Amino acid sequence: MEQEIFWFVFQGANLLLLPGTDGALHVARGFTPPLPVSGTIHRIGTCQGLACAAYATEDLAVGWTATELRASYEIIGPERYGLAGRGFQLIHWDGNSRYCPVCGAATQPATWISKVCPDCGKEIFPVIATAVLALVQKGDSILLARGRNFKLPFFSILAGFLEPGETLEECVRREVLEETGLIVENVTYFGSQPWPFPSGLMVGFFADYRAGDITLQEDELIAAGFYSRDKLPMLPHSFSLSRRMIDAWLAGRQPTTDVCELRRP
Repeated sequence: MEQEIFWFVFQGANLLLLPGTDGALHVARGFTPPLPVSGTIHRIGTCQGLACAAYATEDLAVGWTATELRASYEIIGPERYGLAGRGFQLIHWDGNSRYCPVCGAATQPATWISKVCPDCGKEIFPVIATAVLALVQKGDSILLARGRNFKLPFFSILAGFLEPGETLEECVRREVLEETGLIVENVTYFGSQPWPFPSGLMVGFFADYRAGDITLQEDELIAAGFYSRDKLPMLPHSFSLSRRMIDAWLAGRQPTTDVCELRRP
């Protein structure tokens, strides 16, 4: 008999969840897609011994709750959140790779994570934007900043996208210098985290303050400063790598981040 499947259904950027008998919201489970399918069904791994699949729909039926992907972490937990993030990234890639970027022909699926152009043979894979996180230490304090695009008034460590030709360590030094005018040294790898908003990878580093005074890049930051353990501002959500790095510093350690391990589809 065919097994049930966990269905990660998205409407736009929202994950659609159903209430269970316990009254809590859950990822849908069943033998067939619970809502009409728009596009491709993507196999994204397993959970509790069952296959998991993700797809997009244009419908929101009665009884379903649309939940922003970030907010779903607290509802469905880290394992299902990781699978949902993978599913959303594949849906995003699928919708943005329908045509060959070389010759314009319609692409065809090759594997679960690749497409091919039938005319020119171009292979197409998901594009993942890499960004660094930089936790800058100065004595018993760390550098925290509030970005202009933050929806809530929290402070976090610095972040920025990798540029062509850069190493990750060079990116850390450049981003810190550009955003705050500070020079750092001893750039050390901490850990990484998939960031499905819509398709990125966060790579975290610790660094030591070397020289300079804070001069804000005002189109990026509203405020920045060095904060001690007993005078911290509002911090980012616990599911983010930036918060895990701050928590590691608070505990006096720099471990590899414990990120949910996902099985390949």
